Amino acid sequence: MDRIKISDIATALGLSKTTISKALNGYKDVNALTRKRVLDYVNEVQFIPNRQASFLRTKETKTIALILPQINHDFFNTIIDGILFNVQKSDYTLFVACSNDSFETEKKLVDQYLNLNVDAIFISITHDTKSFDHLEAVKERNKILVMFDKNEKTFQCPKVMFEDRKAGFLATEHLIKRGCKQILHFRGAYQPQITIDRFLGYKDALEKYHIPFDQKKIILCENGDEKEGYHAAKKVFEMGIQFDGLFAVTDLSAIGAIQFFKSQKIKIPDEVSVVGFGNWRLSKFTVPSITSVDQAGIEMGKQIFDVFLNETSLKKKGEDINANKIINIKSKLITRESSSK
Repeated sequence: MDRIKISDIATALGLSKTTISKALNGYKDVNALTRKRVLDYVNEVQFIPNRQASFLRTKETKTIALILPQINHDFFNTIIDGILFNVQKSDYTLFVACSNDSFETEKKLVDQYLNLNVDAIFISITHDTKSFDHLEAVKERNKILVMFDKNEKTFQCPKVMFEDRKAGFLATEHLIKRGCKQILHFRGAYQPQITIDRFLGYKDALEKYHIPFDQKKIILCENGDEKEGYHAAKKVFEMGIQFDGLFAVTDLSAIGAIQFFKSQKIKIPDEVSVVGFGNWRLSKFTVPSITSVDQAGIEMGKQIFDVFLNETSLKKKGEDINANKIINIKSKLITRESSSK
């Protein structure tokens, strides 16, 4: 069967090729009835746009790459959902890849997608990303780069992120208002910025409520997983450190800590109140259910794509793009049994 062309659709519907093209690309100067008529017809005949011809006209491939540090992860899955919500209403195709928190893999993925000539790369960097030549290459190729969640504040590009410092403050303040005065913090790795900000939010809350900062109450949980949370709680217990509250960098590390506390017959929340971070789906099903900072992943995904569309529009108009535009998304605390009777 010969490939159906825009000219064939125009002839069949008695419209100009320009009108057909505009209808397919969502131009607002095509009325709704005409657009519906065109879209209904192209669905009926199973028309597939010629991407190569489109690229020659517009210099766009209509493809986007999303690079995540983890793939089997509640939070990142909701981000994918948010991006797809907008992608599926557009004529873009989304590629999704996982770096597995490996800097070398991240560099290879960026290089591969640049070779595929994608229009943009959306990326949450790894814990070990400290060199940014591969990301500079994205900008040098005149592609749009959007960082989200795990980011580097000194690198100039649009960013979509949560107010992690405020969220860390909110979590710690909640424990203080519960009556906690000896609050542990199981902090994330020293990079990226998000774990730094959660730690700083913890310190801000202590300072506001005149609670002395104690370095011994800070335990590193680089991966933020259940095993680390368990061993961090065990370490604190064996060191004889006094505590009545815990702000954990992730829900998984909070779950691990709770497992250890339960093994020692430490009552939650009567003897120790616990707050996690991320509001994973399992957090409301654990025993006790976990108070957690909710991250609006779907909203973040939608904002990432909207930032990309805005940058694309500026480029087409020949205007300067927002070199370091920052979109902050607010978080909220979901209170459950681990910190509330």
